[in-house]
Amino acid sequence: MTTVTIDDVVSLISDLVRIDSVTPWLVEGGAGEREVVEYFRQWLSDLPVEIVVDEIASGRLNLVATLRGSGGGPTLCLNAHADTVGYAGWPATALVPRLEGDRLYGLGAADDKGCCAVALFVLRHFATRNEKLRGDLVVACVADEEGVSIGSERLVENLRADAAIVLEADGLPRVIVEHQGFGWIDVVVHGRAAHGSTPDEGVDAIVGLSLIVARLHELDRTVFAATSGERNGRTVFHTGTVHGGTDYATYPSQATLGIEIGTQPGETLQNRVDEISRIAADVAAEIPGLRAEVVVRLEREPFRARGHERLLDALQRAAIAQLGERLEEVGLNAWTDAALMQSSGTATVMMGPRGGNLHCPDEWVSVSEVVATVDLLVDAVDDFLG
Repeated sequence: MTTVTIDDVVSLISDLVRIDSVTPWLVEGGAGEREVVEYFRQWLSDLPVEIVVDEIASGRLNLVATLRGSGGGPTLCLNAHADTVGYAGWPATALVPRLEGDRLYGLGAADDKGCCAVALFVLRHFATRNEKLRGDLVVACVADEEGVSIGSERLVENLRADAAIVLEADGLPRVIVEHQGFGWIDVVVHGRAAHGSTPDEGVDAIVGLSLIVARLHELDRTVFAATSGERNGRTVFHTGTVHGGTDYATYPSQATLGIEIGTQPGETLQNRVDEISRIAADVAAEIPGLRAEVVVRLEREPFRARGHERLLDALQRAAIAQLGERLEEVGLNAWTDAALMQSSGTATVMMGPRGGNLHCPDEWVSVSEVVATVDLLVDAVDDFLG
């Protein structure tokens, strides 16, 4: 059974690509989700679904559409995000959808407007058929996943679902059941300002920071590299920003390094903070007058699916029927809103159609995999909620 056509898919995703919904958290002046959420609302307006548009902050909106069942079944949420990253690297073509063979190109075609389209098509299928599901089907097109996830944070405050499928471009036949967490951390090194001609008085914060950076790199090379074979890949680490000093003629009294660093399931960010703090303390002990502190700016816990067995069984039966094979249970070395859904007590897994060049020029999604994902989810939702 094919629920949607290629033409249906190309038409809807193309419309969504044309709408600028860059998250202003990443790009100052970004459009936010208002226009794309209004498009969703209009697209759903002929269906017997309850629609809630929740404005979390100015121009930052969630759309939550609920198809009520006949009663006695669980509640399942399909979560996809409506925002995108910026498009400074391809301003002339990012919002101009282009179909070449099986690939539909455009900003958000894969990440994540193509997945919003998947959820909308599944909802339309069940809202227009005669037979009701027993359970409730909820589609949430959320804000700001590309920023700090204010959309899913608000969603889990207001929604109590038994299970969720977070839709992100990944590729069939895969289902993600765990992924890394991460932290954004500042390492702040304090020295002592002095005239550049008085080395006995100055304490160079930048020199201290450079030693910390070198030792963090060594930690990455010797310890984090050993996690490459884990289900979720190598523990994430990279330097992101660096600031320090006032002018050429003065010893720098402060230097700050911004890093992103990962945590594996079973770890907490405190594990990473302890490692970084030990390195900073060792460097400070080598340079009299130097002091260093570790400041956590954002913490996101790892994701590991729990209580998801019944949902996964339904997805596996659908995969065998639709794809002729079982889904491969995999991990991910990135972070997604699946962690927020699971931490709220909602049994969660993640999957989605194949795409490429995410966060890059010429982002694309496989149109045939969008169709296949819709068909697979229709079977699984009917099984789980029917």
